Amino acid sequence: MANLLDTISGQPKVREYLRTLVATGAVSHAYLFCGPAGSGKMQAALALAQTQVCPQGGCGECEACKRVARRSHPDVHLYQPEGASGYLVEQVRQVVADVTLAPIQAQRKVYVLDRVDALGPSAANAFLKTLEEPPEGTLLVLLALTRESVLPTILSRCQVVPFRHVPASEAAGIVAQRTGVGVDQAAIALQACGGSMDRAVEFCKSSEQRQLRGLVLSTLASLRRADDWDLLQAAKNLTEAAKAPLADVEARMEAKIQENADFLAKSAVRQIQAQNKRQLSARTAEYLRQVSNVVRSWLRDCMMVCGECPQLVVNKDALSALQDAAGATTQARCAAACACVDDCERAWAGNVSPQTCLEALLIQIRTVLYDPDCSGKPAL
Repeated sequence: MANLLDTISGQPKVREYLRTLVATGAVSHAYLFCGPAGSGKMQAALALAQTQVCPQGGCGECEACKRVARRSHPDVHLYQPEGASGYLVEQVRQVVADVTLAPIQAQRKVYVLDRVDALGPSAANAFLKTLEEPPEGTLLVLLALTRESVLPTILSRCQVVPFRHVPASEAAGIVAQRTGVGVDQAAIALQACGGSMDRAVEFCKSSEQRQLRGLVLSTLASLRRADDWDLLQAAKNLTEAAKAPLADVEARMEAKIQENADFLAKSAVRQIQAQNKRQLSARTAEYLRQVSNVVRSWLRDCMMVCGECPQLVVNKDALSALQDAAGATTQARCAAACACVDDCERAWAGNVSPQTCLEALLIQIRTVLYDPDCSGKPAL
């Protein structure tokens, strides 16, 4: 396994900057990595974490480095928003309490907080003192889409590291190189994962996620001739398939608890189990977004076929079904159907039942694409 600093993809300036920091011993206590989705911020954060907990400064071969890569090192803590509207104050208080404890295995502790643009004022206020003056041997790495989306009180306490947008063709090449799949398959994975290279790599390695995409495509292919009962059943099947990859995620979480059982009190185990439950909910939402991403990608491809640009289709394995659909609809109707997908995602964010959302979405798309009496997007 190579040093993760050497494998930061699509960000040569960031790679060289982090190399210099580590080589000169100038790593500070708090960084804000900001850049668009899919720009490799999490990969870079893990690379930097690896250099801090490895006895050799990030050799890439020792057990510590491998555990960072597997996201299972007891001194490298990863956080994501667990509330419907962002980070919970409880999550931030957990970080604040944990930084006061000594490392378990390494000499330093690393905390990676993803999507800190979802850190509200209350949660941020609970975090400010720790962010400004963490205990010695603590590194905090915050990830966000833009620096403007982060609260000024957070921004002023971090060193900002900007990440560039990675063009789709370059990102597909990187994913193909990291997974061994073809560039076309890598492009499909990126579409399904909203442009995230790390998630696209995971997608390529997950048979459950690929099967979920296949089910979405077959559902869309049959949409034109499906009745309401067919669509209700399809929504149920999609909801169940979206939960299938969680079995592996749950198994990894349980293995992580067992791996660190010797270091954890019973109260800590209960706290981690509660956190894992919230993370499973977040991963469920992620796989549901994969469903909407595939639907949106299929509709975009349908627009390309309607516009007589089949060479721009990403889902090349669905070209026959796309040609069939394009023969019965228009570009304008495809664009209106894409707006239905946006509405569905907003409903998910509002905690509406996923199956109910999918039922409404499939019926709406069928109506918008193929009903001759429909002149626009029906209301949710």
